[in-house]
Parts: sequence; C-alpha cells; structure tokens
Amino acid sequence: MNTEITGIVLMFILVAAMAIPLGKYIGKIFSNEKTWLDKIFNPIDRIFYRLSGIDISRQMNWKQHLLALLVINLLWFLLAMFVLTNMSWLPLNPDANPSMSADLAFNTAVSFISNTNLQHYSGETGMSYLGQLVLMLFQFISAGCGMAICAVVFFAMKERTTDKLGNFYFYFVRSCTRVLFPLSLIVAVMLLLNGTPMTFKGKDTITTLQGDTVQVSRGPVAGFVAIKQLGTNGGGFYGPNSAHPLENPNYFTNMVETISIILIPMAMIFALGYILKRKKLAWVIFSVMLTGMLLLLIPTVINEMKGNPAIAKLSIQQGMGSMEGKEVRFGAAASAYWAINTTCTSNGSVNAMHDSLTPLSGMFAMLGMMVNAFFGGVGVGFLNFYIFIILAVFISGLMVGRTPEFLGKKIEAKEMKIAMIIALLHPLLILAGTAIASHLYAHDPTAYAAWLNNPGYHGFGEMLYEFTSSSANNGSGFEGLGDNTPFWNIACGIVMLLARYLPIIGPVAIAGILSNKKYVPESAGTLKTDTGTFGLMVFAVIAIVAALSFFPALALGPIAEHFLLK
Repeated sequence: MNTEITGIVLMFILVAAMAIPLGKYIGKIFSNEKTWLDKIFNPIDRIFYRLSGIDISRQMNWKQHLLALLVINLLWFLLAMFVLTNMSWLPLNPDANPSMSADLAFNTAVSFISNTNLQHYSGETGMSYLGQLVLMLFQFISAGCGMAICAVVFFAMKERTTDKLGNFYFYFVRSCTRVLFPLSLIVAVMLLLNGTPMTFKGKDTITTLQGDTVQVSRGPVAGFVAIKQLGTNGGGFYGPNSAHPLENPNYFTNMVETISIILIPMAMIFALGYILKRKKLAWVIFSVMLTGMLLLLIPTVINEMKGNPAIAKLSIQQGMGSMEGKEVRFGAAASAYWAINTTCTSNGSVNAMHDSLTPLSGMFAMLGMMVNAFFGGVGVGFLNFYIFIILAVFISGLMVGRTPEFLGKKIEAKEMKIAMIIALLHPLLILAGTAIASHLYAHDPTAYAAWLNNPGYHGFGEMLYEFTSSSANNGSGFEGLGDNTPFWNIACGIVMLLARYLPIIGPVAIAGILSNKKYVPESAGTLKTDTGTFGLMVFAVIAIVAALSFFPALALGPIAEHFLLK
C-alpha cells in the first residue's frame, strides 16, 4: 500500500479509537457522574462558579439556555471589538502591529465568537499578542458553548416529559475545564516539543543558508494552534495557517493536528449514545456521517494523487501528485485528507491552499460545508444532523401512514416548520450572498477588480466558497479572493451571525418542545430509528435537501472549471 495512504488509514484508526472512550467520558461529565479527574477539576470548577455567582443547581428550560448562550456571546463580542480596534496602544505588541479597522474588527470578532474563525487578515502582521490571546480565549468559549448547547439537546431527547434541562453554565464550564483544556495542553506540549514557538518575544533575526538576514515572527503559537484544532475553530496564528512550518513543523505534528480536527465532533456522537443509553442509535448516526465523509474523501485523495490534468497535458510528470499549493513534508494525500476533515467539520484550518486544489476536489471540499452535517463543528455538528433526523422521521411517518414519532415524542406541525426553516436557511445564505457578489462584479468589474485575480469559473468558485465557508461556520477560503474589503467583511459577518445562532436556536427549540410532550412508549408500529434502513433514509434526506440544492451553483463553478481543464 502507498505510504501516503497508510498514513491516512493510520490517522483514521487512531481518531476512531480515541473518540469512543472520549465520548463515554464526555457523557459522564455532562451526566455529573464520577470520573478520575474530579479531584483535579472540581476545585477549579467551584472557583469559576463562585467568582461568577452561578448556582449550578438551578435547572433551566430551553429558552433560558438559549438566553444564557446569547448573552455570554454578546459580552465577549463587545470585548473583542474593543481589543481589536485598539491593539496598537494596548500591551503585548512587541512587533508594533496596527489596530484593525471597524469593518475588519467586526468580521473578526463575529468570526471567532461564532466558531467560524474566518480570517481576512494575516495573523503575524495584523494582530498583537494580546489580540491573539483574546482570540485564543474565544476559541475555548465558542467550542465550549457548542458542546454545552449540544448537551441540552441530548438531555431533551431522553425518554421522559420535562422542561428542566440542566444548567447551561454547568455544561459550559465542564466542557472547557474537563475536555478542551486538558486535551489542548497535551496537543500544545507535543507541538512545542516539535518546534512550534511558545513565547512572548517579538520577531527573531535569522541568517539563512544563503547568508540573507530575515525577520521571523514568533509568539504563543503552540497554545493557539492546539485549541484551534480541537475546538473546530481553525483560525491560524500565521497567515498560511497550518501550512506554515512553525504552526505545523513535520508529518508527526500534521498527524496530531489532523486527528485533533475531528476527535471531539466524533466523540460527541458516542456521548449521545452514552447519555441516552442508545448505543445502537449512536452507531447509526456515526455510520451515516462516516459514509458521507468517505464519499467526499476518497475521490478527493484520488484526484490530488493523480495530479492536475492541465499540467499532464504539458507532458510534465507528477509523481508526487498535484503539489501546487501543498507542502512537500505532507504530500498530496495527507493534504487532501486534511481538506475533507476540515470542511466536513467546521474547523477550517488548512495545511495546503484550497484555492490550488483540482476543481473537483475543491467541489468536494465545498460539499462538506454545504451539507454541514458530516460530524460538523464541536457540538453544533450534531444539531445540524438533528434537523435531518426530524425531517427523515416526518417523511418516513407520512410514507407508512403513521404519526411521526422520535424517541417516544410525536413530531407535529410546529417542529416541522422550525426544521424546514433551519434546513433552508443554509442554502439561502450561501446562494443569495454569492448571487449579490456576482451581480456586483459582473455589472462593474473595474470597481471590484481587486476581488478576483482569476475571474471566470474559478473566480465564481472563490466567491461561492467564501459564503459557503461563512455560512458553515468553517472559516477556510479559496484565498485568491481579495476579501479584506468593507463588502466582504460586513457581508460575511452578517452571514456568520445568522448561520451560527439560528441553527442553534432551531434545534434547541425543537428538542425543548418535544421534551415537554407526553412520552409514548414504543409499540409494534413504532418507526425504529436505530436501524440501517432509517440511516439510509436520513442520508437520502441529506442528499436531496442539502447537496442537490447547490448543484446549479457548483455547475457554474468547479464543475465547469473541471471540464475546461479536460
């Protein structure tokens, strides 16, 4: 077997082997069961509760959970805006980097609060160390919020009638202190030992082998990169993200970072099985997500290892595959594996430039974000999948002439209206945003010439990718797009806000409403949701509602570009 393929298989085996026990551990901490880390973290948790005046014994309904989530995010957004627009005179700025403009600060603050981490700036030149540290904190907060609100949905799905769904702050603090922090510490140490900087000193002067003197940016990189990967955040400390040799020095660190991307999203599925005591349901969900991911991964790896057909026409050998925009230390296959991992989740970090992917590989990366339910972001990935479960249950019930039920609760008109609004929101934001941008460029290409260095099919794909990434809370980009402009900063900021919070509000509302309904025990006529047949139904709903909605836009971009190269 090709050694590059062996590396991919090994990474997948390792992440799956770690996700199962981690999922059980997450289920235990949300259920407030004893774990071996209690002696370490119980005192730390109590400090946070005491300082903030939180009473974790106070039970919340679904509306109170959402209110807590929205208020805490608003406060952190205001703090981010203050720091980002005043970095030039605030401390920890040894390289004298400037403050951000208001529109760029708005985009960046929204981006990191919403777990998107879309970056219209280059970190080493556009951020002070204080700014980087604040964004590092928000990477913990946004991931912790996603895990906490997902826990609310888990407990709402349990087989009983209640409006008491635990305490948001209890789930949030535990997610940060008992999952995100210890895992980030482990990953940061591994990166540090392999050459990733962790310092508050400014740029270092280096003499190259040619005798040239260059200034190399440093900073608290190892800690930043660890949570960027584990929290499905994805924002890079440096402009090239994990393609930069100081963020990702070698193949071992590449394996660590790749595994970190999908570890917690995968573990959350097994946490669901533990909390609901329905392991079979968890495995059905896992199988559907994995099948979808593999359908995107396998052709992407093949395409990148075969090389670029346009270069092949020039009789140039591509023994290493399509290496434009990729790092030799990783290779084409590992870069393709990362690309699908990072777009099937809401991570968005890159170890190669997605703008240089072959056209169909770029399409598969976009499809991962357009579906936005194959593992997805930390916590919120399951919330997106939950909408498709509700739709599949309703359609299946209509097909067999029975009242749709999910886990003993009847699904009625109110839940379906919410589910359809959320399912259609994602295509609306992406396609409407791309249409507006295309209209502006087509009607005045001179005024907007800075947007596209490569107009035509690929330029359309760059704009489509940007809005897809924003709506999927992903943050990666086809970086040929000139995106640091008021239009892109504000438009993407609005899309990120709507695409983060409405898809959280919808599933939590559905789960909260269902949890308050009378529980109906299963009978001989109950639709089984933990079977392969139901898994196929969910996959069909995802394919029809999500993937096919974007086919016309994809045909105008990467598909047309593919045939052009042929």
